[in-house]
Amino acid sequence: MLSVLTDRTYRHLFLAQIVALLGTGLATIALGLLAYDLSGERAGLVLGTIFTIKMVTYVGIAPIAGAFANRWPRRTMLVSLDLIRAAVALCLPFVTEVWQAYILIFVLQSASAAFTPTFQATIPDILPEEYRYTRALSLSRLAYDLENIISPMLAAILLAFVSYHVLFVGTVIGFVGSALLVVSVLLPSPQPTAPRGIYDRTTRGMRIYLATPRLRGLLSLNLAAAAAGAMVLVNTVVLIRSDLGLGDAQVAIALGAFGGGSMLAALLLPRLLDDRPDRPVMIGGAAVLVVSLLGLSLMTLLYDTQWLPLLAGWFIIGIGYSVVLTPSGRLLKRSAHAEDRPVVYAAQFALSHACWLVTYPLAGWLITVAGPTTAFAVLAVLAGIGLVSGVALWPQEDSEPVQHSHDDLPRDHPHVQDGRTHSHAIVIDDYHQHWPRMREPEVGQQNSRH
Repeated sequence: MLSVLTDRTYRHLFLAQIVALLGTGLATIALGLLAYDLSGERAGLVLGTIFTIKMVTYVGIAPIAGAFANRWPRRTMLVSLDLIRAAVALCLPFVTEVWQAYILIFVLQSASAAFTPTFQATIPDILPEEYRYTRALSLSRLAYDLENIISPMLAAILLAFVSYHVLFVGTVIGFVGSALLVVSVLLPSPQPTAPRGIYDRTTRGMRIYLATPRLRGLLSLNLAAAAAGAMVLVNTVVLIRSDLGLGDAQVAIALGAFGGGSMLAALLLPRLLDDRPDRPVMIGGAAVLVVSLLGLSLMTLLYDTQWLPLLAGWFIIGIGYSVVLTPSGRLLKRSAHAEDRPVVYAAQFALSHACWLVTYPLAGWLITVAGPTTAFAVLAVLAGIGLVSGVALWPQEDSEPVQHSHDDLPRDHPHVQDGRTHSHAIVIDDYHQHWPRMREPEVGQQNSRH
């Protein structure tokens, strides 16, 4: 897996991702403390609003930003967005009113909504070989999991000596460090695209995404991952502090179990995906999530919440969660031409966070009004809907050549130089705006594969 780090450009981008994630983790902790300072007992409401702003921004801004990602040099764009994020983080310690925090968080998350899909779309251009790109995806998953472990530890050490406001300085350092690492390498130039109107550019990623069967299946599996992930991230504190009467250390251990399961899966996936297609692996991961949630629901019904089964459940959910999400970049790369990747990655970013926008509040509301058994059961049903929809929407032979006709193109068009009826693996583009149905070749018709 680590062999991909021999590529200097990818190595610098990976390090940029790590330092930016560490900075983001420190900011998350500092924001919780800032919210308490500003609003006291209403801190939960303030934090909930901040996270809602984050998700709404991701859903709304990412497609717009993706539409313009090919109009500017990627290095310039990524560095500029990092510096914007650093400037916002530098302002956060001076916030005195809740509304100021809301505005700054909106600007910060808008920059992140533009940065992340552009960053993700750059990696396959640097590592075009699928086996290397798969390993880069696993490393990225590991970086996210390590951030969840290291950032709280680093924050705890710093808070023993300094005010939480200093954590925002750490965030600034993270974003500036990311900018310096990005500027230190040359990135592939954006692929030229045909002139398009603003509406066309803004909606193109969504149209490609929703017209591609495997990506519709991916969206369904994202729902399954979001249902299980929300149960873990939202309700771990409630289950351990309120139901079990345990302390903060046990909360950290439980979240560490979830992260450990995710890291284990990320380490094993590259070899697994070398020999197996993505579809059965990812569907298997979603099935693990459904079974785990149902098992925990049954546990709380029969025995109330138990520490060791909960710990094991969180570990298994972490495995399923990583198995579903880690390979998604491979599907996105396979489903778009290089010039369309930024908008397709932006569509995935927006739509996946739309799933979280539903499951985050649902998980919190269910455990509050109905208890853990119902919360586990309802989220298991939601994950099951994602699993079943994923199986139904994602055809098994979606990467195989599809026999189709181009009656809309002239006979001398380069795409149909071997005949209007031909066969090749489909990618939604200007020549294939809809996914063609599988059809048998007609007698006497000439086929071409390209």
